[in-house]
Amino acid sequence: MLSIIMARSIVVNEKKRGRGRPPKPGGQDVLVAGRIPPSLAFGLDAYANKAGITRSEAVRRLIEAGLKRRPKV
Repeated sequence: MLSIIMARSIVVNEKKRGRGRPPKPGGQDVLVAGRIPPSLAFGLDAYANKAGITRSEAVRRLIEAGLKRRPKV
């Protein structure tokens, strides 16, 4: 009697990637989103262009400067 041995299929357990953009190396920043009026956006863009930075960097700098100031009571 002739016996045929069939090889088993190789099972590869590939780890599925999560959805969305992969995280930045070195840590993750928190995403904060909001809407601002067009006049404020134009002022923000003017500030960023004058400083030679991106809009996102301008927002970060302005928020940091605002947080360093004493709040008015």
